[in-house]
Amino acid sequence: MDNTRLFLYAALAFVSLLIWEQWQVDYGPKPAATEQSQPAATAANGSAAQKAGDLPELESLPQEEPAAQDQQAAASGELIRVETDVVEVMIDTRGGVIESLKLKKYPVDVDHPDQYLELLYKRPEEIHVLQNGLRSADAPAPTHYDVFSAPQSEYRLAEGQDELRVPLRWEKDGIEVIKTYVFHRGDYLVDLKHQVNNKTDREWKGSEYRQISRTKPIKKTRFLYTYTGAVVYNDEIKYKKVKFGDMEDEPLRLESVGGWVAMLQHYFLSTVIAKPEEKLLFYTLANTRSNPRIYTVGMKTRPVTVAPGQTGEFSSEMFVGPKLVNRLEEISPGLELTVDYGVLTFLSKPMAWYMAWLDRLVGNWGLAIILLTLTVKLLLFKLSETSYKSMARMRKLTPRLKALKERYGDDRQRMNQAMMELYKEEKVNPMGGCLPMVIQVPIFLALYWSLLENVELRQASFLWIRDLSAMDPYYILPILMGASMLIQQKLNPAPTDPMQAKVMMVLPLVFSVFFAFFPAGLVLYWVANNSLSIAQQWIITRRIESGEDK
Repeated sequence: MDNTRLFLYAALAFVSLLIWEQWQVDYGPKPAATEQSQPAATAANGSAAQKAGDLPELESLPQEEPAAQDQQAAASGELIRVETDVVEVMIDTRGGVIESLKLKKYPVDVDHPDQYLELLYKRPEEIHVLQNGLRSADAPAPTHYDVFSAPQSEYRLAEGQDELRVPLRWEKDGIEVIKTYVFHRGDYLVDLKHQVNNKTDREWKGSEYRQISRTKPIKKTRFLYTYTGAVVYNDEIKYKKVKFGDMEDEPLRLESVGGWVAMLQHYFLSTVIAKPEEKLLFYTLANTRSNPRIYTVGMKTRPVTVAPGQTGEFSSEMFVGPKLVNRLEEISPGLELTVDYGVLTFLSKPMAWYMAWLDRLVGNWGLAIILLTLTVKLLLFKLSETSYKSMARMRKLTPRLKALKERYGDDRQRMNQAMMELYKEEKVNPMGGCLPMVIQVPIFLALYWSLLENVELRQASFLWIRDLSAMDPYYILPILMGASMLIQQKLNPAPTDPMQAKVMMVLPLVFSVFFAFFPAGLVLYWVANNSLSIAQQWIITRRIESGEDK
């Protein structure tokens, strides 16, 4: 097989893979939610006294919707504004729910630097919120529908202050609950505490639940599929994705010791992290009766007993922010896996680390991508040299191969025999360039995922490009990429098949159009890689054709 055809197959296979992944997201088979999800929906919307039948020693899960008597309370919540150096937060006193969180270091786009990305939100058409509360079968306990009181309506992290505490209070029939959020300077990690003060003469027994609820994203990124959905993790099951369709098909019920649950999207995540020794129930809920549908992943503790006159406490952590690998590794085991490099993590992760180091060295992500490409080319130099030498020798034989085709016409058997004799005479291996190119395919795919998953490329600039994670606004890089592919074709041996030759001529135009929609950082890598390949291939071809390299 000649190298031109191998390149064509590899390129088309890669493009087909991307299109197939996006097609699966948009039009792939979906579970029959209407019939299958009804039992789960009914159980989730049952009374507070109803038990979850799979684990009888644990109490029922939190309701998806407020009961009728809670509607009046639901309408009476007020918003508490919280601001630190990295986030702006709105907490609803109804349930103490974080219903808005904006990231001050991550604008919506480069044209609106003062409009911060809202990672948590509550809108008529879509929601993504953090909820938590207490459940008790026979004693007062505030869920995320009960109204708390707050000593003030606004909290701001002051200069020199390292943490900001936001307390909320609820009391009923002698049971006082103090819910406290603790925000930290320069960090997206938030501490959550529920303190239960039992002022009655009876024991209080209840559990805490923490959950993340969201709708499916309205906007979808074409051609670039990244996972959006739930993930659960503990030491036993490790990293498990739970798609929205899976929640409708079969709700998750999993006993765990420690671990975390999360909702992921491109570049960002929201997660709830349990204490390492804490015994929990991981669960999912799919509220198919709401419009739009709401999907929930959460964890629920085992019941805790608080004696009369005593105090009990529940505590956990939440992280809502960008997928910064180094910080996620510090917070909890396995949390760095939310930066999903795919099956080639063992290659992509070191590349991402090296690229970040280069950025710190040169101070620009575009230059870091070019230097990373140069490093990879140097590491693969000998492999590429073997491939280009083979192609150069094949190119030198192109006139003689065409002559054989004209001599034998449609007699493919005699033509192939004559070609093998020619290769043997000239000591040319037609497969000599294939293996080096095949070895480079996983390298490219690993680079692709390391670039795609790196949040620090978001809104990073390079020359005329203001955001390397967005498409080139002037289409300069896609045009340069197409031109570089055309130059490479001129250096390669021409296909003997006329139809294949026509396809190869059209391929640069097809890829230019296709990659016009790709993030500029990915196209920059491809342009840099092609440019370096052209330089190396031109030098080798010139030496072979001049007889300097036998």
